[in-house]
Amino acid sequence: MRMRNTMVAAGAVAIALATGAPIWAQAGTTAQSGAPASANASAVAHPELWPKLDIRLKRDPKVEARVDAMLRRMTVEDKVGQLLQVDIASITPKDLETYKIGSVLNGGNSAPNNDERAPAAEWLKLFDAFYDASMMRSDGRPKVPVIWGTDAVHGDNNIIGATLFPHNIGLGAMRDPELVKKIGRATAEETAATGIDWSFAPTVAVVQDDRWGRTYESYSEDPAIVASYAGKMVEGIQGEPGKDFMGPGHVISSIKHFLGDGGTGGRDQGDTRVSETVLRDVHGAGYFTGLAAGALAVMPSFSSWNGEKMTGNKSMLTGVLKDRMGFQGFAVGDWNAHGQVPGCTAEDCPAAINAGLDMFMYSGPKWKDLYANTLAEAKDGRIPAARLDDAVRRILRVKVLAGTFDKGRPSSRALAGQFNQLGSPEHRAIAREAVAKSLVLLKNNGGVLPLKSGANILVAGTGADNIPQQAGGWSITWQGTEVTNKDYPNGQSIWTGIDQAVRAGGGRATLAPDGRYATKPDVAVVVFGEKPYAEFEGDRPTLEYSPEDKSDLALLKTLKAAGVPVVAVFLSGRPMWVNPEINAADAFVAAFLPGTEGGGVADVLVGGRDGRPRRDFSGKLSFSWPKRLDQFVLNKRDPNYDPLFPIGYGLTYAAPQTVARLDETRTEVSSVDQNALFVRGRLAQGASWFRDAAVTQSRLDRRGQEDSVGLTWTGQGSAGLMQAKPIDLRRETNGELSLVMEYRLSGRPTGPVTIAMRGGGKVGAVSVNSLLTAAPNAWGELAVPLHCFGDGGADMGAVDRPFVMTARGPFRVDISGVRVTSAFAAGKSCPR
Repeated sequence: MRMRNTMVAAGAVAIALATGAPIWAQAGTTAQSGAPASANASAVAHPELWPKLDIRLKRDPKVEARVDAMLRRMTVEDKVGQLLQVDIASITPKDLETYKIGSVLNGGNSAPNNDERAPAAEWLKLFDAFYDASMMRSDGRPKVPVIWGTDAVHGDNNIIGATLFPHNIGLGAMRDPELVKKIGRATAEETAATGIDWSFAPTVAVVQDDRWGRTYESYSEDPAIVASYAGKMVEGIQGEPGKDFMGPGHVISSIKHFLGDGGTGGRDQGDTRVSETVLRDVHGAGYFTGLAAGALAVMPSFSSWNGEKMTGNKSMLTGVLKDRMGFQGFAVGDWNAHGQVPGCTAEDCPAAINAGLDMFMYSGPKWKDLYANTLAEAKDGRIPAARLDDAVRRILRVKVLAGTFDKGRPSSRALAGQFNQLGSPEHRAIAREAVAKSLVLLKNNGGVLPLKSGANILVAGTGADNIPQQAGGWSITWQGTEVTNKDYPNGQSIWTGIDQAVRAGGGRATLAPDGRYATKPDVAVVVFGEKPYAEFEGDRPTLEYSPEDKSDLALLKTLKAAGVPVVAVFLSGRPMWVNPEINAADAFVAAFLPGTEGGGVADVLVGGRDGRPRRDFSGKLSFSWPKRLDQFVLNKRDPNYDPLFPIGYGLTYAAPQTVARLDETRTEVSSVDQNALFVRGRLAQGASWFRDAAVTQSRLDRRGQEDSVGLTWTGQGSAGLMQAKPIDLRRETNGELSLVMEYRLSGRPTGPVTIAMRGGGKVGAVSVNSLLTAAPNAWGELAVPLHCFGDGGADMGAVDRPFVMTARGPFRVDISGVRVTSAFAAGKSCPR
């Protein structure tokens, strides 16, 4: 095999890891993000090219003997149960009295009693119930406790009152691995307070295309930064082997998403088309340190490598991860991802288990079908007995190492019920320190910063007094939406932090989101940026900030024109093209998504009465900042690297610089978002309206000129949107997204009204009369879960009519928007 100038020998890799030198930095390697695989590149890994890891968590003969003894006494039914992890929205504690399921999880919007604002005590109470049911048996076979997994990705972010730390992109700007370890420990302690014993973290994606909606879950585009953090975060969450490993206040850690999730071309669950060298040297970086630190679980990715789904890639899951790198924990799937493996459905996928997946993650009402199918396959040999035993052995090993057999009920464990851990002063102090260190100063012309604490300061912008916006996605709810400041009782907005700092210095701060003032301020701080989002919702066709709404830019320009010095604080989950906004501000701070401790922003921005800084900026970009709109793939290893601000950039008070006026030319870029079917008067690419003879169509204004349509039925007929080429909505359906329509009625419909989708020539339709609840002549929103159309027969992989409205009698509706998005307020059940 050829290795010169493109690969490092496996022995050299192992030596490099043992000495602490990163393999991507070794002479003779290339780790360019822009080195695509050929069109017919293989997705079969060569394990000998991957490092053998010196995993600090060694096999314990006593643990292995205990596991083997249990395994010998388990029936096939018992073993198959351990292979399932089911969302709490789909399973009850009563179910575990019969089905000894290995694990449960709370999905992004699942919570006790279906209440996302459930107090911490309800979480602990529910886990006790699941645990008790899992331990109910009198047949002499082993009692195996259930474990509960949760997405505690930037704090125990599902729980009201928890401390939310900066998202990973901000942590990457800190360049402080030891502080990351403290964050991991604090997150674990707050998670343990609710009794939950497993966190799906850290994400170690090395994002190469910043259009991806999960960019903020990545520490950096640079594998070296990711590698420096992954092991430390695992140590913080789990403790260190030989020291405090899985001791009080520690929980199980999952490294995710294995492997290459950051290279999918900006599309969630996409295809990473790179050579095996790049897959290893770039995307593998976090696993080399995270696994070495003793991570007990790994989550394979939804995404593919060179066309093959990772969840079904045996050469990677078994050959590389387990056999070569020596991983002794278990591999848990991601939200029905096994259903995307060729030949599989969400309820039937022996191929994933045979490839090396150890535990299915399942959401939906048919988990018993998955159990029954897997059981049948285990009994007839389609899942070999050795593979079944290996998977169960790995799960049992982790449960023993985590102490779940010995710690008793969740409420009896160390820290459980100590809800004062949530938002504790110690944890908030760690978060505030992280916020201050994560801020990156991009511009400070004229030395407008630091602010004099004795000055008259205007604080403006939609993000100023908006904890949900500064926290971002994965905050109380999956997308971080439909929450308010009141949902963060231990949080502090950026406005509140600035106000406190200014008042302490004898000055005056005034909050005015719209920027209006009675007395001209000495300076204005404008806090603005992206609205909260998570996967799916966060994918962008370009990196232009807010292309459809330039109100933030207008506010900056208005204040600037009035002679008010302007400081822009930009909240975002990724670098964005904001050249006009930077030009309109005297100072520009990239704050990313700082979490619940807004006071950390004031610690750096607000100085003393004399204007001298109380604290300098120390944050450095962990992602390159684009100069042009067409720079979505912008990484320091790329040929012709030409950013506006390179990775590592970050100004300080101690070394001021002037930023020249930036070019505001808007490069023409293809903007394709198939899920924005009809938004602000624009149709998705390839989409067009259709209507029967009984329906008339007109254009009307809502937010802009002719941005809406009016549809009038004189009799029975249909109208809607059709696609020139079918679109694939399978991932959105699996992600539990909805078809959302913004509408206005002049009166109630005179007969039945349905909304349908057509895919593969088959139609799935639902009645929506019960959802048309907006008052007459008032705008409202209607949401139908996508799975309703699939359940009705539509092929969601080939949708050519994504929106069809049918009425059986006279009817009038105005429509200002039709899109595929998250809308959990409508519920997950299908309207009837």
